[in-house]
Amino acid sequence: MSVVSIDLRRELSALYSAAREPAFVDVPELPFLMIDGHGDPNTAPAYAEAVQALYSVAYTIRFALKRGTHAVDAPVMPMEGLWWTPDMATFSTADKSQWDWTMMIVVPEQVTAAVVEDARVAAARKRPLASLDGVRLERFAEGRCAQVLHVGPYGAEGPTVAALHAFIEANGCALTGKHHEIYLGDPRRAAPDKLRTIVRQPVARRS
Repeated sequence: MSVVSIDLRRELSALYSAAREPAFVDVPELPFLMIDGHGDPNTAPAYAEAVQALYSVAYTIRFALKRGTHAVDAPVMPMEGLWWTPDMATFSTADKSQWDWTMMIVVPEQVTAAVVEDARVAAARKRPLASLDGVRLERFAEGRCAQVLHVGPYGAEGPTVAALHAFIEANGCALTGKHHEIYLGDPRRAAPDKLRTIVRQPVARRS
């Protein structure tokens, strides 16, 4: 049986690589596994369980696709996070306790709602996490965005975010949508000062 290899990181290289100087990028609609929550990711137990559930379903899908009639080998992509507060004008990296969040992983177009449901059931048999029920498949498009690469601890992102916002302002745009982060490094394996995170912000042209 032949297996088709799909490398989303290469196919979507403009979206999953960034420089340390801000730049604009156009983000099309893509399918994602998603799960929602609230609170400081460093202290909220629900966050750790949500991340575990998301990865559990993502890896179960990967192995299921490889065994399918039209076998596909698609490595699991980096985890991403949308972060926001009710009033984005006061959004701050200093106080994360008021953050709402959606953690997500982009998946190939071959992933359907039925594939996700089967993966959720299979994952629950291995480890029955309550958060598995919250994992869903949803299409998401951001359109025009500005993004920049942050290197270092997550807690030190403040200056990087400020520089990104200043770049947006200087180019005649305004912030819209949600603060978006893409985690290229694994905090369990990399030293904090080596972590690489793409910080992305949707924008709109100021009228």
